[in-house]
Amino acid sequence: MKPVIGITSSYAKISEFSEGVYIHHDYHRAIEASGGIPLILPVVHPDLFLETIDLCDGVIFSGGEDVAPQFYGEEPHQKLEMVSFERDRMEIAGIQKVISQDKPLLAICRGIQVLNVALGGTLFQDLPSQYPGALQHRQKIPRPLATHSVKVNGDSRLAHIIGQREIRVNSLHHQAVNQVAPSLTVVGRSPDGVVEAVEDPSKGFLIGVQWHPESMFPWDPNAKALFQEFVRRSAERKNL
Repeated sequence: MKPVIGITSSYAKISEFSEGVYIHHDYHRAIEASGGIPLILPVVHPDLFLETIDLCDGVIFSGGEDVAPQFYGEEPHQKLEMVSFERDRMEIAGIQKVISQDKPLLAICRGIQVLNVALGGTLFQDLPSQYPGALQHRQKIPRPLATHSVKVNGDSRLAHIIGQREIRVNSLHHQAVNQVAPSLTVVGRSPDGVVEAVEDPSKGFLIGVQWHPESMFPWDPNAKALFQEFVRRSAERKNL
C-alpha cells in the first residue's frame, strides 16, 4: 500500500462568486511522482484537523499566507500581509500532534515558519524592512527556477539526503525564521544568513525548508531526493 500524504491548504477567494480550497498543483504532483497518495487537507476546526492527521502516514505543511504575529508574541508590522488565524491555530495544533506521533513531517516555505512558531520560535515579519542586507527572497523569475544558493550543514540529515553541501533554490517569501525554536537545528542558510532549512535529528523525519522543492521537482535532483525520501519514510511509518 502506498503511503497517504496529507498536504495542508489555503482558503482562496477568487471572485465574489468563487471561493474554496487552494493548493499549488506542484505539491500533489511531486507526491504522486514519488510514490505517495496525496490528500489535500482543508482548513477546518483544529479538533477535526487532529483527526484527519490520523488518516495520514506523513504530512506536508505547505506555503501560503503570513503567520499571524500574535502566535509568537508580537504586534503586526506595517509590512505584514494576509494572515489566516484559523489556519494558524489548526496547523500549530497539527504540528504538535504529528511530532508527538513521530510521523514524517515536511515543512515548506510558510510551513517552516509555522513549524518554528509552533515549537516556540519567532519570525521576521518582513525581510526587506527588518533584515539589513537581505537578498531578493521574493524572486521575479518563474517559480520553478533557482535564484540563490544555500549552504547545507554537511553532517545534517538534509545533506545526507541530497548528497551536497551547497545547492541552488527558488525563493518566494518575505517572512523567515528569526529566533529558532529550541528543538530545531538550523542546517541551511542563504549567503545573507537567512535560515533556509531546519530539522530535528531526534525525530524519524522532520525537515523544514524555506524554498519550494515541489516546484523544482521536475528537473532538480535535490528536490526529487527530498520528496522521495519523505515518501519512503512515510511508507515505513505506515507499515509499523
